[in-house]
Amino acid sequence: MASTNYKDLLAAGVHFGHLKRKWNPNMAPYIFMERNGIHVIDLHKTVAKCDEAAAAIKNIARSGKKILVVATKKQAKDIVERQMKDVNMPYVTERWPGGMLTNFVTIRKAIRKMGDIDKMKTDGRFATMSKRERLQVDRQRAKLDKDLGSIADLTRLPAALFIIDVNKEHIAVREARKLNIPTFAIVDTNADPRSVDFPIPGNDDASAAIDKILSVMTDAIKEGLSERKTDRDAAKAAEDAASAAKEAAVKAAEAAAAAKAEKVEEAPAAENADAATKE
Repeated sequence: MASTNYKDLLAAGVHFGHLKRKWNPNMAPYIFMERNGIHVIDLHKTVAKCDEAAAAIKNIARSGKKILVVATKKQAKDIVERQMKDVNMPYVTERWPGGMLTNFVTIRKAIRKMGDIDKMKTDGRFATMSKRERLQVDRQRAKLDKDLGSIADLTRLPAALFIIDVNKEHIAVREARKLNIPTFAIVDTNADPRSVDFPIPGNDDASAAIDKILSVMTDAIKEGLSERKTDRDAAKAAEDAASAAKEAAVKAAEAAAAAKAEKVEEAPAAENADAATKE
């Protein structure tokens, strides 16, 4: 897997942290220096942590499990939506629905409600409603789609969470930790890196920085999915070969049995012929 490019991170401004007075002391190992009252993140450590997180995410994607990306801050929404749609992974860019993980059954019921409304529109029930009722149903459908539409295909709890800004998404972090779901996150100098399993020190406010780090994760997911497809194709080819070999063995056994039966039938005929000759 290709490693994270230091120069690309530098050009994207990933090294810019928050003001010194806003720092979290637990981020000290990842801070390179202070300049004009602003902390500068050590990008060498960002590269190492980014590669570590990408390798773990690649393995999760290769196993066929889902990674849920959480980013409700304005500058990250479009980036997350664009990149996650490209790899067919669920994401949350609107309000985090409390209990989404710890009360996942209820969330699934709300998602199924969207499907029920869509079914109403096709089976004729929607047409029998009054204009006011139809308007209320449409509003309900639109609200559900806005809040939960991006996770409509998430039929079970995600295998991991990738979070942008752990301070803003602290509820999601807490729920994931409660359920022992691995967490990955971009952690700025004002956050606690101990709150997640795979912290990536970096600027979580600039769109370019978010885009750069998330693109590394997206590439890792693509690579994992590609390897999964290769593994499945190889397994299918091996299965087909084994099936063909088994079929050939069965045919060979049938042919041998037929030959043996034919030989058994020929033996009495040969004996009769010999007897007739003697007479």
